[in-house]
Amino acid sequence: MKPITINAIMTAKPGMEDNLFQEMQKMVAPSRAEKGCEEYTLHQSVEQEGVFVFYETWQDEEALKEHVATKHYQNYRRKIESLVEKREVYRLTKV
Repeated sequence: MKPITINAIMTAKPGMEDNLFQEMQKMVAPSRAEKGCEEYTLHQSVEQEGVFVFYETWQDEEALKEHVATKHYQNYRRKIESLVEKREVYRLTKV
């Protein structure tokens, strides 16, 4: 089983940058504590205000599925709905 890397790029709605950033920050500690999480970091664009990126690596597909099913992830998705203008998620494997 190959590790799965996720690049999740979020663009905040105008005026919602701080709110989105705060909600994304809340995801880091509980996600890092999950079994199967190899890396979970939050980044902010230096070129575009309000653009944030989660860079995540999960041990395998099962670990990623478990992450998406967690209560903190489900709460996060619900809370950011009104804050996000654009959401792009890329699932990657090393080649």
